[in-house]
Amino acid sequence: MPPTYTVNDFDYDLPPELIAQTPAPTRGGSRLLHLDPKGDLHDRQFAELGRLLRPDDLLIFNDTRVIPARLTGHKATGGKVEVLVERITEDNRALAHVRASKSPPAGTTLRLADAFDVTVLGREGELFDLRFPSAVLGLLATHGATPLPPYITHAPDAEDVSRYQTVYAREPGAVAAPTAGLHFDEAMLDALAAQGIQRAFVTLHVGAGTFQPVRVQNLDEHIMHAEWYTVPPETVAAIARTRAAGGRVLAIGTTSVRALESAAAQAALAAKAGDDAARAALSRRQLAGPADGDTRLFITPGFSYRIVDALLTNFHLPQSTLLMLVSALAGVDPIRRAYRHAVAERYRFFSYGDAMLIET
Repeated sequence: MPPTYTVNDFDYDLPPELIAQTPAPTRGGSRLLHLDPKGDLHDRQFAELGRLLRPDDLLIFNDTRVIPARLTGHKATGGKVEVLVERITEDNRALAHVRASKSPPAGTTLRLADAFDVTVLGREGELFDLRFPSAVLGLLATHGATPLPPYITHAPDAEDVSRYQTVYAREPGAVAAPTAGLHFDEAMLDALAAQGIQRAFVTLHVGAGTFQPVRVQNLDEHIMHAEWYTVPPETVAAIARTRAAGGRVLAIGTTSVRALESAAAQAALAAKAGDDAARAALSRRQLAGPADGDTRLFITPGFSYRIVDALLTNFHLPQSTLLMLVSALAGVDPIRRAYRHAVAERYRFFSYGDAMLIET
């Protein structure tokens, strides 16, 4: 029987000064901790990544684009409010986190950015359903601020607008960056392509829940936050070509993992319902077709990866679902050892921090 883990098994001590507050001077200027298939650790530079890849590898990136989702304002009573748009549901409507001294009830009007009013229509769990006076994306582009993670202490500036966004971002909707992709610049992407390394894209709009620790001891009791994803037909075809060539699927970031493995879980349900094409594709570690929808996939040790062979990722928060995800891929003990090493060697942690390559 596999061991049973609690949230405490995914805790570790992190000196606060190791939390990166700013990005490296250049994209690609970070360090890279390499966990190889034998479980050995190697201290490298991110610029060495190409030497660790093979010509038949397929890199899968998340092309979501971070939106300027944070707004400040006040209620009619004068009380301050802070709004973080989590998901745009209609052109002029969104679900959002609202911080205020008292939760605004339905019917409340909030004045945001001293420029426009939104109306609280109700709640969906912890999120507030807000109606905007015009297109949400347009108002955010004019009045919103980059939603930096809670552990970054400075207010967003012009550098953050550029660097808290991947160079290949194209689908607006995320409120947190797919941070493994922040290390890549155009020169690195061109160099990898020249090596014959293929790339494809998924979209997963990262939500603010990515920063939340698991608050229950029994992992089975955790309610995973929902995120919208899509795996397009061209990525399905790229995976099939890679498998036919004997290559590996390497996810760039945990969000790419969640999209790919959510699509595989969807295919597994189809196979269970009698879809022979889905069953045959999964037997070859492929996908039978494109997939999209909301995912609440919670990957913990014991999970069987169907698509992903290797992962490039940043270092993750203690007791977080993402630390559990990487532990499911590499093993709990190897990840514990890697994180102890990273702390001892003064790697930089979290969104603006250093990278880790996990090969299995």
